[in-house]
Amino acid sequence: MKNAIVMPAYNAEKTLETTVNNIPGREKYDLILVDDCSTDDTLAIAKRLGLETYKTEKNLGYGGNQKLCYKKALEKGAEIVIMLHPDYQYEPKVIPLMAGIIEQGVCDVVLGNRIRTRREALEGGMPVYKYVSNRFLTAAENVIAGQNLGEWHSGLRAYSSRVLKTINWETNSDDFVFDTQFLFQCVNAGFRIGDIPVPVKYFEEASSINFSRSLKYGLSTLGVAGRYFLHSSGLLKSALFEAKEK
Repeated sequence: MKNAIVMPAYNAEKTLETTVNNIPGREKYDLILVDDCSTDDTLAIAKRLGLETYKTEKNLGYGGNQKLCYKKALEKGAEIVIMLHPDYQYEPKVIPLMAGIIEQGVCDVVLGNRIRTRREALEGGMPVYKYVSNRFLTAAENVIAGQNLGEWHSGLRAYSSRVLKTINWETNSDDFVFDTQFLFQCVNAGFRIGDIPVPVKYFEEASSINFSRSLKYGLSTLGVAGRYFLHSSGLLKSALFEAKEK
């Protein structure tokens, strides 16, 4: 199958090359990087590594960057699209396994699950407040969505092209809550979602949002979960979960 790895990038000059070099059989994938107005040498390094690169005219935000990533991957005819953060916080070596789960028809969406045990997550550098919020939000989202995912907040994700062509992600937020909206949209559309364990890797060069932005993200996530609950219960329909117009 024709697969693509997309990397939404912002100031990733210190970690990009390590990330790319650890992708197994990277020549088998279309490697696409969208640079969201970085102020460092991310774009130059990406070009040197032979990636297909795009630079935004203005900062689009995390969600806005992903939208352009997926658009470019679909234009190239990708059948499976893997979203990989270029900050080396997620282990690229599991990508073939994630793609294989989709190729074999087991799942339509596969996430990298960093929370195998509390000890491993904390020893991997995950801040305590992020661990606690991740556990709380994931538990709430699983209950509301009827899922059993290890975590809902992973930045390593694989989608079949059918998912990307069905979900109306173009109208989602341009901020971090884009990922939560996308997953609830997948649940609403009946797609099969699974996960695979990945190591926790928090370190100085890896990107991470601060406490205030994490709080905003958590509240936004609960808001999406609430909208899904009302929509799925038939109490209040939400445009967020409407099918894409053909």
